[in-house]
Amino acid sequence: MASTMLPIKSLACVNNNQSGIKQMSILVNKETRVVVCGITGKAGTFHSSQCLDFGTKIVAGVTPEKGGQMTENNIPIFNSVQESVVNEGVDTALIFVPPMFAAASIMECIGANLKLIVCITEGIPVLDMVRISVALEHSNSRLVGPNCPGIISPGQRCKIGIMPAYIHRPGPIGIVSRSGTLTYEAVWQVTQHGSGQSTCVGIGGDQIIGTTHLDVIKMFNADPETEAILMVGEIGGNSEELAAAYIKQHVKKPVAAFIAGVTAPPGRRMGHAGAIVSGKQGNAESKLAALRDAGVAIAEVPSKMAETLFSVYGQ
Repeated sequence: MASTMLPIKSLACVNNNQSGIKQMSILVNKETRVVVCGITGKAGTFHSSQCLDFGTKIVAGVTPEKGGQMTENNIPIFNSVQESVVNEGVDTALIFVPPMFAAASIMECIGANLKLIVCITEGIPVLDMVRISVALEHSNSRLVGPNCPGIISPGQRCKIGIMPAYIHRPGPIGIVSRSGTLTYEAVWQVTQHGSGQSTCVGIGGDQIIGTTHLDVIKMFNADPETEAILMVGEIGGNSEELAAAYIKQHVKKPVAAFIAGVTAPPGRRMGHAGAIVSGKQGNAESKLAALRDAGVAIAEVPSKMAETLFSVYGQ
């Protein structure tokens, strides 16, 4: 694989919206008002600061029993999500709560009727996620994650998660990925090519997640300013096959994909909780066959993801 270090000469323009480039996004924008659940923890403190530096409107934090205090970045802390809604008008949550309490935090956000919930936490019990899935079906909320890097829209100066902002730049490529690190690799390759991203969504690699490849592909397809799509999947589950079926029927934009885990033996877990093949289900061959049948260009190795996309996009 090629080095993942962005050349120094490229860094100066990455975070600056360039003249003539439209500001594009799905899910989030420069007006998104964010509450960080677990803002006083180590991860919450560090990453909320990084999001603020990028331009994200983090207007509140939540840590029970610390309500009334302020963070080092002068963000007001509340005891509950509902208090942050009433006092700061938040509509989106970023969750850094430990696994044993994360499900309760997600449920609290659903109860507060937040439109978007981004959960970074890894290791939430599967049974907890089953309960959350049921609650989401009867709500107006969308969950991204858990165990994900989050969302970033460079042109909107909005980052909700842990993605390294400096490798992104505004552009027309929509990226959706189950893998966090491969998300960053895909972004870096697109940026180094001289293009940029409309929105990047890391959906997470757990067995049960809130937002799928299919959900994000539909949003990119409906976004007039996302001109091409790069999808990163992996073994396990049928998310990629479902997305392929939709792409075949509805998507006219160029699409490229990479599937990780081609050499993984059946029954072996490969990092993510959802990356496990059972029998003939969820294996790389079935995913690749479905994507090829849908006309998707396939990158054979991760270092060729952007190259494969631009071979069919031709920017």
